[in-house]
Amino acid sequence: MKRELRVKKNKEFQAAFQHGRSFANRQFVVYALTKEGQDFFRIGLSVSKKIGNAVMRNQIKRYLRQSILELNGQLAPGNDYIIIARKPAAEMDFFEVKKSLTHVLKVGKVLKK
Repeated sequence: MKRELRVKKNKEFQAAFQHGRSFANRQFVVYALTKEGQDFFRIGLSVSKKIGNAVMRNQIKRYLRQSILELNGQLAPGNDYIIIARKPAAEMDFFEVKKSLTHVLKVGKVLKK
């Protein structure tokens, strides 16, 4: 993903946690923070060390990034999304990750039909 489409700073993560809406399922928690005057969405990923070793964490992040790329046209612009992976995500393949992420985004009503 391009640099301007990522949330990287701790202050931006904390703003989403404190002022954003959250929605979740068993595998993922998503925080969405509306940003005024932003024509695109930004993504921040968080995968804890509790989930597995570095190889497993990086694999989950790759799956999440690819899922976001495939859902690119359906996500509402003007938001920052923070995606936190939970422990059951470690046993999932790409298609299960995409299905679960789509489900949690529909629950939060940020995915266009």
